[in-house]
Amino acid sequence: MARRARSLEAFDAELVDLPAELRWREWMGRVEAVIFASPEPVGRDVLARVVGRECNLDLIIDDIRNELRGRPYELVAVAGGWQHRTKKGFSDAIRAATGLGTQDSALSQSEALVLMCIAYFQPITRGELGQFFGKEVSRDTIGHLRALGFIAAGPRSPQPGAPYTYVTTKEFLSHFGFDTLRDLPDMEALEDAGLLSKEKLLAGDIPLAAEATALDDDDMV
Repeated sequence: MARRARSLEAFDAELVDLPAELRWREWMGRVEAVIFASPEPVGRDVLARVVGRECNLDLIIDDIRNELRGRPYELVAVAGGWQHRTKKGFSDAIRAATGLGTQDSALSQSEALVLMCIAYFQPITRGELGQFFGKEVSRDTIGHLRALGFIAAGPRSPQPGAPYTYVTTKEFLSHFGFDTLRDLPDMEALEDAGLLSKEKLLAGDIPLAAEATALDDDDMV
């Protein structure tokens, strides 16, 4: 631990001895290397450790993105940080070569609809989700979304029995390419595109697999 602390103290983030242009290039390299090495989105606080105090990280990111133009991968803002990702146009080639992305995170139509409702109306209980669809939401559906890491238990609801609510996670943001929940498509835009009908949703006209046995203990996690 002490050795690591000494190593961090010796790390030169400011690079004051370098000419401005070389300093900027070194900062760009450091930022891109840290992001490239991380399996998860890297936040601003982490990147700030490898650049000078006067360094503008947003401009660094912009310059890195410019250099990646024409490459099959890009630097994207997701889940409150930055991450290297292959461009969508190459997804078929990646699946053909590796099989990645074909099954692990596959969602059925009903699971996708439930996840969408949780994203837009969180925190929300399983009972409230059932009211949206006009039928009970399967525990298997909730369990699969949790197993994928897309949702987690939120605060308990003030309703009688204090059932748990459900909220989306950073994994949800990362998987679907959102930086924050503010990046979710506007509901009116989804309706205009024919992808969502709020009236049908509230009327329970959207098909959803019901649970085989009706259980009311929504406070179970």
